[in-house]
Amino acid sequence: MTDQKKTHQPQPPIAVSPDEAARLAGIGRTTLYAALAKGDLPSIKIGTRRLILVDAIRDWLAQHQG
Repeated sequence: MTDQKKTHQPQPPIAVSPDEAARLAGIGRTTLYAALAKGDLPSIKIGTRRLILVDAIRDWLAQHQG
């Protein structure tokens, strides 16, 4: 019998910090924080931590295609 090892690949995050969101989107922090302030890019706050859903980043970027 063959031993089958399960390979556990790390799951991509579903939410990231604003700094990481800016890096993922390829934009500056100032641009990202401006989008947050205007309400164009939604975020959530848990305790003192602000998080941005990766899907929200994708949606926000898709709105700016052109």
